[in-house]
Amino acid sequence: MRAIRLSFVVPVLACAALAAAALPPDVERALKDSKYVYVQSERKSGFGKPAEIWFLYEGGTVYVASPPTTWRARRIKAGRKKARIAVGKTDGPSFVATGRILHDPALEERLMAAYARKYPDGWERFADKFRSGFKDGSRVLIAYTPAD
Repeated sequence: MRAIRLSFVVPVLACAALAAAALPPDVERALKDSKYVYVQSERKSGFGKPAEIWFLYEGGTVYVASPPTTWRARRIKAGRKKARIAVGKTDGPSFVATGRILHDPALEERLMAAYARKYPDGWERFADKFRSGFKDGSRVLIAYTPAD
């Protein structure tokens, strides 16, 4: 009997957690159609100025690549992980997210392949910088997931 109750409770809790972090349909649609997101990282006094950046949207997460010296990366390292992500334009549909820096070579490759498709006019100029940056640490991968 106990195994039956647990097999019911675990999926229900998992669904509840996913529902809490789900994005509104307008944000979801904009993430699939837009070329840019505008990241406002969390300052001590609130959110900073929006910075336009290329992105990959995959599995409910927004991924960006950035030098570790940018304010968005430095604030995450300092423990201020919240950010406001506006999609398409600074006053476009938005959501509050939690950022984390990660190193995942397979994901970095997928991000670069997506950038090559999504930004064909600009990618050629930056491809080598991204590739070498991920290898030598002068570029980091940041994942933004919707905050609870």
